[in-house]
Amino acid sequence: MKKIAARQASPFRFKRTLLASAVLLAASQAYAQTAAAPQGEEQTVVVLGSRSTAKTALDTSSPVGLINMKDMQSAGPLELGKLLQTLDPSFNFSTTFISDGTDIIRPATLRSLGPDQLLVLVNGKRRHQQALVNVQQTIGRGSAGTDINAIPLSAIHHIEVLRDGAAAQYGSDAIAGVINIVLKSNVNETAVSGQVGTTKEGDGDMISGSVNRGWALGENGGFINLSVEARKREETNRAGVDSLRVNPPRVTQRIGDSDAKDAYAWWNAALPIDKSSEFYAFGGFSKRKGDSSGFYRSKGDGRNVPSVYPEGFLPNIRTTVKDGSFAFGYRRDLANDWKADVSINHGMSELDFHEKETINISYWFEPKPGGGIYAQSPFEADTGKLKFNQTTFNADIKGPVKLGGEEIFVATGFEYRQDNYQIVAGDPVSYQYGRTNNPAIVIKDQTGGVAASGTQGFPGYTPATAVDEGRHNIALFLDSEYRPFKELLLAGAVRYEKYSDFGSTTTGKFSARWDPSKEFGLRGSVSSGFRAPGVQQKFYSSVSTNLNSAGQLTETLTAREGSAVTTALGIKPLKEETSRNASIGMVLRPAKNMSLTADVYQIKIKDRIVFSSEISPEAGGGPIANVLNPLKVGQAQFFTNAVDTKTQGLDIVADHTTRFDASTLVLSGQLGFNKTEVTKRHSPSSLLSGAQLFNQAQVTLIERGQPRKHHVVAADYTLGQWNVNTRANYYGEVQGEGFSPLQTWDAKWIVDASGRYNFSKKTSVSVGVNNLFDTYPSEWKNGGDFPKLGFKYCWETCPFGVNGRSMYVKFDTVF
Repeated sequence: MKKIAARQASPFRFKRTLLASAVLLAASQAYAQTAAAPQGEEQTVVVLGSRSTAKTALDTSSPVGLINMKDMQSAGPLELGKLLQTLDPSFNFSTTFISDGTDIIRPATLRSLGPDQLLVLVNGKRRHQQALVNVQQTIGRGSAGTDINAIPLSAIHHIEVLRDGAAAQYGSDAIAGVINIVLKSNVNETAVSGQVGTTKEGDGDMISGSVNRGWALGENGGFINLSVEARKREETNRAGVDSLRVNPPRVTQRIGDSDAKDAYAWWNAALPIDKSSEFYAFGGFSKRKGDSSGFYRSKGDGRNVPSVYPEGFLPNIRTTVKDGSFAFGYRRDLANDWKADVSINHGMSELDFHEKETINISYWFEPKPGGGIYAQSPFEADTGKLKFNQTTFNADIKGPVKLGGEEIFVATGFEYRQDNYQIVAGDPVSYQYGRTNNPAIVIKDQTGGVAASGTQGFPGYTPATAVDEGRHNIALFLDSEYRPFKELLLAGAVRYEKYSDFGSTTTGKFSARWDPSKEFGLRGSVSSGFRAPGVQQKFYSSVSTNLNSAGQLTETLTAREGSAVTTALGIKPLKEETSRNASIGMVLRPAKNMSLTADVYQIKIKDRIVFSSEISPEAGGGPIANVLNPLKVGQAQFFTNAVDTKTQGLDIVADHTTRFDASTLVLSGQLGFNKTEVTKRHSPSSLLSGAQLFNQAQVTLIERGQPRKHHVVAADYTLGQWNVNTRANYYGEVQGEGFSPLQTWDAKWIVDASGRYNFSKKTSVSVGVNNLFDTYPSEWKNGGDFPKLGFKYCWETCPFGVNGRSMYVKFDTVF
């Protein structure tokens, strides 16, 4: 059992001019999500961060952001990930391309940590993670987070974002914070929405439509609410001409958003049994299809057959994402204000790969036993599936306890969770080296080199990498809140978890809120946290074609824990990450129409699970070559507890609402400062140093791959039937050196604007422009051959994408 410990956050250091500018900007702006509701309007409360009575976002002991339906309607993005990034500066949803499955399931992060260090809840219940492991050189490399885009906007009533460590309250993954998505429960109305849009370049056409309908069940407040949504997005391509591989130069790559088709069906329901109890159920299903590409193979490349593709070819990667969840539970009010809740929640994520416009070179050039070659290969194949499912059982009870005349709120409960991960092998042609898969047969490509195995672009998962494994864990928790006097709130939590595959851990949290007056409050917390290695990280294995440090396409083996490769290299089985979180902040409410909050925080993570650098054999031979060369792979990589990190940050949030005679102006501002450092690299291997195991390119990806500054400022003006909203996102500079010398992509402002006319209280038409000033990332500098291949802008880290300006028209009505 581990001791609970935490350290006080050290001050976050900024240049004096920057801090002064931040405070001035925050004071002059506003944050509509956390504002006190204007008089006469309903005020949404939040339940995240505490199991006691719900509070407003300004009354919590930890910072909680609130995004309501009006915020979602005024923002342009239709994907939940992009919408959260637009509205909350602590959230990042990096744009990815030429990244296999990560093109369709993009990484979602909070406070610049990993996707798997963010816990997502739906209606307060744990949501399952995705099947995909991000193994390419992208944000979240080596992690399997939550597929945030599997949830449609039409089903969401509001979103709560807890920006504080909460592993002791909610369990593993909550190191960076928690997002709780609350579904709609309205009845007796039908909401219909439709949107069409395109980019300035005339590509990326998007059409979307949704219907939300609620029905009352019985006469005691029961309901069922159903949302159906569909969306089609065409690809965008911002690739420059390829002057290195083709003559005359032309565009050979697809760099931008992939083609995508999405369909959703979600529901939320409750059925009262009597005045004190009810059954409830919620969940949904989504199916999304993606169409992206790998790297172009030129006509003279050894991976091409000129008689089939005389001008070379661009492998086409088709992905299908299926995601489903179902939660069922029973709530009951007990005596003396106690409440009980028992539930079971099941979720699944599946990602299917299919390769088109491809070829297996070893099939084509394989020698026949009697002489000659076969010269045959399919040009498409299924390349395998990734499956993850999770079942969670919870039994919770909470209520007040009186001790010596004092009342303490107590919550306790039990959780059982079962995780399972499966890799299904692809068609034989997608992975075989010739029809017999016999490495003793030498098969030459058109250049005279040894032919590559499997399909080009994305070789299939093999029977050797196929797996069907799982684990389970149990947890016990205890939360309490106590007010020794009216102005002071003290809260504590402790959680014990035991896993079937690596043992047990205990975490704790203490937080406090002091309000000496209605206008001023102080809040703070210290906590310990942990994250168990995901079953995806423990059992994932594959062979893929990646770029090596010399810019050459190379067969890369991802070796799983306990494999011959990791054992020979001295890599130990994965263990849990541990963290220490601390934060302190203030809340100012100088007037009913204005508020300002500022929170400084520090997160230290020890034994962070990362994806190693690509380990290559020594040029002249050596111990690493002796391990890798017999496997006929150019490089290997694996998951390991290789680094310790420290993240420090400051969040400033403010709002101001002005009511005129016939109009309302809401100014909002959120300033996010964040810095992550790799404080230590360590290796259990006698063959690999910490710097070899996790090289500088991977350090840069963690430290500088996400913006250290992300600010959101907005103005929302309503006059009669008109509403105008302008929002600006500032993304600080990012850096990467995964494919070239260190590159810096400059900080940029992205401005969105929309106007809405309300024909009535229930029907409106909106026109909007995203990226109003057509801002692009800065171009590659000193990028070696990459600009010559068509990489004009960013690649491994792109906070706001490369599409430029886009426009849309939206129609909403309720009947």
